[in-house]
Amino acid sequence: MTQQTDQGAAPGEDQREELETSDQFQDSASEESREDQALSEDDAGESEDKLVAEVEKYKDIALRAEAEMQNLRRRAERDVQNAHKYGIERLLQNLLPVLDSLEKAVEVSEAAASDDDDPQLEGIRLCSKLFVDVLTREGVEALDPLGEPFDPNLHEALSMIENPDLEPNSVMAVIQKGYRLNERLVRPAKVMVSKSTS
Repeated sequence: MTQQTDQGAAPGEDQREELETSDQFQDSASEESREDQALSEDDAGESEDKLVAEVEKYKDIALRAEAEMQNLRRRAERDVQNAHKYGIERLLQNLLPVLDSLEKAVEVSEAAASDDDDPQLEGIRLCSKLFVDVLTREGVEALDPLGEPFDPNLHEALSMIENPDLEPNSVMAVIQKGYRLNERLVRPAKVMVSKSTS
């Protein structure tokens, strides 16, 4: 019987040892889990900061892309408006010599004609007037600066001549009219400018 008690006691001690070992294991496991939890909280805080920074980065990228699209849209609208406004500029540059010829024809015919009722002269005048009216409707403005101060932005000086009757830097003769299309200069007026007598 003593053997049985020895054998019976041995399993109880083994169980106690196992329980103690199990308690130690649980204690160490709970310490490790607490450390892991503390580490994971630190990692969570770091990853949250990273996520917030990444969100801010992508928000900034999205705002910049939206601003770029708005700028692109405005630029496209402005280009379309300019195309409508100044689309005939090249055509106008090609038509201006025709208008110059008509005006010269009227000028020469008036000087040569003795009769004001000349039908040919009247036809040239009407054609010239019709041409000018069409250009005016399209936003074309003639620059005829006779007597005005010289403006290098609108006039091209061909020569300077001394003239005591006019103020210096005044336009004393217009060789060729200038033209603007919707306030944009298409052709400067070619002029002769007065200068002071020395």
